[in-house]
Amino acid sequence: MNIKLLGVPMDLGAGRRGVDMGPSAIRIAGVKEKLEALGHHVVDEGDILIKPPELLKIKNQKLKYLPEIVRRCTALGMKVERILEGKEFPLILGGDHSLAIGTIAGIASFCRKQKKKLGVLWIDAHGDMNTDETSPSGNIHGMPLAVSMGFGSGALTKLLGDFPKVSPQKVVLVGIRELDEGEKTLIKKHRVNTFTMEEVDKMGIGEVMKRALKKLEHVDYLHVSFDLDSLDPHLAPGVGTPVKGGLDYREAHFIMETLFDAKKMTSLEVVEVNPILDKYNQSAELAVELIQSGMGKKIL
Repeated sequence: MNIKLLGVPMDLGAGRRGVDMGPSAIRIAGVKEKLEALGHHVVDEGDILIKPPELLKIKNQKLKYLPEIVRRCTALGMKVERILEGKEFPLILGGDHSLAIGTIAGIASFCRKQKKKLGVLWIDAHGDMNTDETSPSGNIHGMPLAVSMGFGSGALTKLLGDFPKVSPQKVVLVGIRELDEGEKTLIKKHRVNTFTMEEVDKMGIGEVMKRALKKLEHVDYLHVSFDLDSLDPHLAPGVGTPVKGGLDYREAHFIMETLFDAKKMTSLEVVEVNPILDKYNQSAELAVELIQSGMGKKIL
């Protein structure tokens, strides 16, 4: 596989500093070299340049750092679209989860021109389906999935085109265990496919992934958005919004191994790695292990 690696050192969407160093931490953990050892051809495209919050002002408390996030997500989306046009695999390293607005916009723009169907598998502790009307914090990293489905601020939903980037019926969430009231309402109203940790406990991760991929079997392009806070904090302490009771080590690897076996994943982003909160780069190293599993590494 020809993989294009792209870092997005974004921390404007988050409430805590440090996640802008996530791409560097994942690179230090050897992501390029370890993917090449699996036989892939990897080109590191470097990072999207992003202004730090010290150089910016918050103009809207409900949409913090909106102008810069729009600018940089637009640049990201255009790069992702070009990568897909070159028949290559975009691997995006974050950075806070607001960057998914740009990633998904780029993929959706490509799919729209090619008349292809897009699906999104969202692996996260959180729904990230707030809008500026429902967000308790105004942090945009809690909004990208809502934005991608066409809900929220027009400045974000119209990125790379005024159309919903993905249908709610073509979105599947896995590992969810903390939702705000506005997110619960949106999930129920639009019947977004959601597998909480309760369902992982009841059914097992094997059955959850079987059902998740069944929901996505008719999409042509499948984007996987993996937030490291989907894992239990003792495994991935270096995340900005940890929540107890997450995926365990084997469950997380099983998800990625299943995606490789299904041959459905066409793009991947790994986000919310925060080295300031980490222990000896533990979370970034785990991120690389999971990427390897998604790209074909097997136990035997």
